[in-house]
Amino acid sequence: MFIRHERSIKEFMQSYPIVSTLVIVHLGLWLVINLLQLPFGIWLYQLGSGSNYWVEQGEYWRLISPIFLHVDLMHALFNSFSLVLFGPALEQMLGRTKFILGYLFAGIFGNLGTYFVEDLYYNHVGASGAIFGLFGIYIFMVLFRKHLIDQISSQMVTTILIIGLVMTFFNPGINVSGHVFGFLGGLIIAPIVLAGANSYNPWAAIARRNRYRDDDDIQFDPNRWNKKRLPRSFTKNIWWIILGVLVLLGLFSRLF
Repeated sequence: MFIRHERSIKEFMQSYPIVSTLVIVHLGLWLVINLLQLPFGIWLYQLGSGSNYWVEQGEYWRLISPIFLHVDLMHALFNSFSLVLFGPALEQMLGRTKFILGYLFAGIFGNLGTYFVEDLYYNHVGASGAIFGLFGIYIFMVLFRKHLIDQISSQMVTTILIIGLVMTFFNPGINVSGHVFGFLGGLIIAPIVLAGANSYNPWAAIARRNRYRDDDDIQFDPNRWNKKRLPRSFTKNIWWIILGVLVLLGLFSRLF
C-alpha cells in the first residue's frame, strides 16, 4: 500500500490529485511566507496560525487554517513526505470527497483538542494532526476492517504510529494535543469514510498511467521530430532534483 508504482511526479499527480494539491499548498505557502517573505504571506501566516487566544475571541477559522501552515521548510517537507507516503492509498480507497472529509475532520479535531487542553496563549501550526488522523483511519482498518488492509501494511502502519507517538511525547516543541486528538479524530471519522470502501488496488494507478499514455500516442504532431527537447532522463528527474534542493535549503535553515 505504501510502495509507489508511479514513474514520475506527473503520473503521481494524475493518480492522486488531492494529495498532490495538499503538498503544493504546503510548499507554496512556505515559498511566499518563509523564503520570499512577501507582505501578503506574512499577513496570511499571522491571520491563519493557530492561536487559542484568538479562537477564544471568535476567530474560529484558526481551527482549520493551521492545517496548511508550517514553521519552516523542514516542517513542511516532513509533513508533505508523510502525506505522500500514507495518503495515496487512502485517496484511492475512499475517493476524493471522503478523503478530504477525513483529512480535514482529523485536523480540525486535533486543533479543537489543542484549544481545550493547552493554555490560552498556546500557538501552533502544521498538518501533523490531520496526518495522524490518517493513521487513525488505518488503525481502524487494522482493528475492525481487516479485509481492507494486508498484513504487511498493517504491521508497518502500526509500527510507524508507535514510533510517531513516542517521538510526540519525547521531542520538545511538538503539539502533543494536536497529534493525539488528530489520531482520535481519524478513529471517529473512519466508520463513515470507510463505508463502501474497497481494498487498495496498486494496479489502478498503472491502468490510469497506460490510459494517459495511450491518449498521448493517438495525437500526432507532424513537426514533433523537429522540436528540440530536453533529454528524457533530465525531464523525468527534474522535479526530484528540485525537491532535493528544497530539502538542502531546509537543512541549512535549521543550521544557521
